[in-house]
Amino acid sequence: MKKPLAEFIGTFTLVLLGCGSAVIAGDAIGFTGISFAFGLALIGMAYSIGAVSGCHINPAVSLGAVAAGRMTIGEAIPYMIAQVAGAITGAFALWVIASGSAGFEGGMGANGWGEGYLGEYNMMSAFAFEVVATFLFMVVILGATGKGAPAAMAGLAIGLALVVIHLVGINVTGVSVNPARSIGPALFAGGSAIAQLWLFIVAPIIGAVAAGLLFKSGLLDADDA
Repeated sequence: MKKPLAEFIGTFTLVLLGCGSAVIAGDAIGFTGISFAFGLALIGMAYSIGAVSGCHINPAVSLGAVAAGRMTIGEAIPYMIAQVAGAITGAFALWVIASGSAGFEGGMGANGWGEGYLGEYNMMSAFAFEVVATFLFMVVILGATGKGAPAAMAGLAIGLALVVIHLVGINVTGVSVNPARSIGPALFAGGSAIAQLWLFIVAPIIGAVAAGLLFKSGLLDADDA
């Protein structure tokens, strides 16, 4: 149970602190601060639970690792269950904290697109961003954790990649690249966040699996260079 527990705690932390930065402190820190909150939360977890589970804390990353041949689907399933459970629990903790404010209006840092959501980008833009961003994120993850890569730098490289992805994409979708991160807040936000949730499950999985298959092919894997 060590690995699923680590994934639960890691995803709980990412959602509570990442989405919490938007819900509780967004007006003060802006998009840049929110971007760094997500990235720094991931860096912290990478160096605390990475040695236990690899710190996927993202179902798309686990499926990308399966596609790359670095874990089996049987190993990935407990990871994904723990990740989604951690995200839901993290969102619940955030809701409990945020709802104690008189100014709380129910926003949970949920992902979305279209009229009334941040930059009001359309569905095609949202889908394209999530696929491409998750693909690039997975490339960084697989490259930084591959043989020959400096292991001590992996967590930093991956966390900073998540910061950059957020800096570019918050105004488009709020940035998912992680189905669990989207599922947790959507369940408490309700409405359009639930209706649009499918995109933030499908698109990140497509992007991560595509990156995994690219590494599996040997085209980017340092082992076959």
